[in-house]
Amino acid sequence: MKRAVFPGSFDPITIGHKYIADKALKIFDEIIIAIGYNSQKKGFFPIDKRLEWIKQTFKNNKKIKVDLYEGLTIDFCKKNNANFIIRGLRTSADFEYERMIAQNNKLIDNNIETIFILTKPEFTAINSTIIRDIYQHKGETYKFIPKGIILKK
Repeated sequence: MKRAVFPGSFDPITIGHKYIADKALKIFDEIIIAIGYNSQKKGFFPIDKRLEWIKQTFKNNKKIKVDLYEGLTIDFCKKNNANFIIRGLRTSADFEYERMIAQNNKLIDNNIETIFILTKPEFTAINSTIIRDIYQHKGETYKFIPKGIILKK
């Protein structure tokens, strides 16, 4: 079984995240969407809400599991017998940042590969930070998040 981990804060999940996960399902037998938890950092939306939103987004897909983790993504992959990490790319700046992380992960464990998936061009400007800003200023966020998700603090 080809299992991959799609890590992130998903604060909140976006239509770009959903697109990347859907594309990855064409490659992998199972994907674990892993919400990174850092006790030193407080996310904007509560972690239980983010977990709920992701589960709701993929509720009809048995090939996607959702979990929380703390620590190194590589360690989470090993614990879950996943040999791949999925990362979405929007811009060349994303690539440079993600490439550095992937190369360091490779030094830690040569058996875990990072797979980059490009998002759709129309999703390039969408990210969780911008969605949070729109939300904080009482703007409409429904265009940027998966259908059925209602953002509430």
